[in-house]
Amino acid sequence: MKLRPFLISLVIAVILLLSSAGGGLYWILAQSPLELREGGVMRQPLGTVFIPKQAPAMISLMVNPDRLESFSQLAVNPANRRKTHRELKRLEQSILAITGLDYRQEIQPWLGEEITLGVTSLDFDRNSNNGAQAGYLLAVETKDSQLAKEFLQLSYSQQAIAGDFDLVFEPYKGINLIYQRPLKPLPNNRFVASAVIGNFVLFANDLKVLREAINNVQVPNLNLKNAPDYQEALKTIKDPRIGISYVNFPALSAWLSNLSIPELPEISQTLTVTLSLKSEGLVAQTALIGVSGAENQNPVLNAPVEALQYTPSNSILALAGTNLDQFWQQIQTHLVTDSPLQQFLNRLIRQLEQPLGLNLSKDIFSWVKGEFSLALVPKVEGGTADWLFIAEKTPDVDIKNKIAYLDGLAQEQGYNIGELALSEQTVTAWTKLRTSKITKDKDLARLDTQVRGVYLETDRYFLFATSIEALSQGISSEKIPLTESKKFQQAISALPIENDGYVYIDWQESEPIIEEKIPVVKVAELAIKPFFNNLRSFTLSSQGSENSIQRATIFFNLGVR
Repeated sequence: MKLRPFLISLVIAVILLLSSAGGGLYWILAQSPLELREGGVMRQPLGTVFIPKQAPAMISLMVNPDRLESFSQLAVNPANRRKTHRELKRLEQSILAITGLDYRQEIQPWLGEEITLGVTSLDFDRNSNNGAQAGYLLAVETKDSQLAKEFLQLSYSQQAIAGDFDLVFEPYKGINLIYQRPLKPLPNNRFVASAVIGNFVLFANDLKVLREAINNVQVPNLNLKNAPDYQEALKTIKDPRIGISYVNFPALSAWLSNLSIPELPEISQTLTVTLSLKSEGLVAQTALIGVSGAENQNPVLNAPVEALQYTPSNSILALAGTNLDQFWQQIQTHLVTDSPLQQFLNRLIRQLEQPLGLNLSKDIFSWVKGEFSLALVPKVEGGTADWLFIAEKTPDVDIKNKIAYLDGLAQEQGYNIGELALSEQTVTAWTKLRTSKITKDKDLARLDTQVRGVYLETDRYFLFATSIEALSQGISSEKIPLTESKKFQQAISALPIENDGYVYIDWQESEPIIEEKIPVVKVAELAIKPFFNNLRSFTLSSQGSENSIQRATIFFNLGVR
């Protein structure tokens, strides 16, 4: 099992357990007398004392998997409990598989309330001849350290007898280290060294990594628990949580590229994320440190913008807020560079830009100072979805001049500018005539009109769409606006009322499009299928910044299809 995909498995573990429960999750959270009904626990992961403060990434599950399993079994319909149990069993087989131990037999009896995994270094041996050898450390809390020691020694002894490796015991600063010396080469992502320290069992992929973990405990300013950025970020997140992750972006980028040092070591940018339970799904709260221009900015909205009244309820994707240029920059900042979501948004935007030679950030985003909504609207009869853009007109912007500029770009691309009637309103369309064959066998042709864009103005808004159908859906008196749809209301139900706007994606409708644009998502779906099966939508919202820490919230709306 490779460590890169395994890094997210601890968070995915929680998602799998909860998404299996579907609609019964609300009952659990409402009725359970345990602390999880509040969304999780308020404590910090204790295993961070073993993780160095410069670690590329850390992720921690702060609830015993068996507790989550019990909750999910209570929540699901009795007819689905076998299926849920099978999904959980597969999870258990993989969640600690890289230790080489059997979860049920050797770990479950002593497992406590925390599992913390970290990428501790980019190249632990600093040997340029063998490439970048990343260090990996797994810290597992135990409710019975003596029982954990007995199981580890018994298991390792049996494997040593089987001839897989020699077993080596080494004392280090008063702690007994157990090292499995392989009799044949093993991949770097295999855990071969372990130790019991207090109420934690540590697993590492090398003795050097294990020794460093012990040093981190004994010298507090070396470990992540006492890192200033990490602590400052956690202070901004008040809600209980079941998991925490932390990434150092320059180091993380180097790790993903198999580099021994970051390409830009002078840059300091970290992201802390907590994961909490909510009645309809999971909420991830983020705190980003190290972004320029993020001093103190209060959220500007306390309700969805009125521009969404023109956005149809069946929209696949919607971005909405105020001051589009600033909002877009925030979205680009909060998303990890080259992350699947960022790739998806950028590719969709490029599809809108390329036909007309537009630079949306410069030609449109820069002058939208008021409300806006940008939506991807499906065609009624199927086919490629269309864009619908709504921008509020503001006194400081000469909207006529901006529209004339866009018309000029369309004419440069060979489109004609003309007016037509639509729903008792006059709209302007960018059209081009072209011929197409009527049949394949005969040389017969017909004249078609290609519509590249269509727009209109109201007293307050400018509306633009890539098809007449999309615009007609936006202005139809019979449509249900997105803000009145149950899907969207659920999608923003767990987000803070005060925010800077939304990025909303209807997963059930957008799944085929996302899979086509980002093939890696299809691979991820195979690995965590129960989560994607129950994912209805996810919504991202920014909450401004305080003391140079940018805050955002992501809500994963889960349920049974």
